[in-house]
Amino acid sequence: MHTFVSYTMGMVRRDIFFYPRGAIIGDTIVSGTEVPIKMGNALPLKSTSTDMPLGTAIHNIEITLGKGGQLARAAGAVAKLIAEGKSATLKLPSGEVRLISKNCSATVGQVGNVGVNQKSLGRAGSKCWLGKRPVVRGVVMNPVDHPHGGSEGRGGQLVEKKKTPLGILRLEEEELEKGKKI
Repeated sequence: MHTFVSYTMGMVRRDIFFYPRGAIIGDTIVSGTEVPIKMGNALPLKSTSTDMPLGTAIHNIEITLGKGGQLARAAGAVAKLIAEGKSATLKLPSGEVRLISKNCSATVGQVGNVGVNQKSLGRAGSKCWLGKRPVVRGVVMNPVDHPHGGSEGRGGQLVEKKKTPLGILRLEEEELEKGKKI
């Protein structure tokens, strides 16, 4: 997914960072250990003056201290801080729960450009330009290519009883509940 990036140029250095959702031109975004917990600010999960409260939405999370953000970087991605202890517990966009050192930094808020994957491409050629291959339904394939393939006209899938590797018919859950015997 494509994420918008912002570019700032200061007196000493230039910075490129992820554009947080809801940011507008003129907003001040700061990174460091003693910064307020405000959308777009980057700070360690536990700093000396402020701790991130539980349930805080964060993105661009470091896994290893000093290596830079590696988690929750896609457009619209957001992770949540769900527990604290010796290390911080995060729930990632994939649903994975992960333990990360409290010294690692993260950016407060959600990554911008949320609706990028909702955009209709309009035609097959537009998908082709993005490198997406066509998906062929099993029903229109030949029987050697897919279990749903074959049959004349618009014939559907032939339901065959499932068998064990030894060739014995396998009992389905519904049949076990009804008390049927094969």
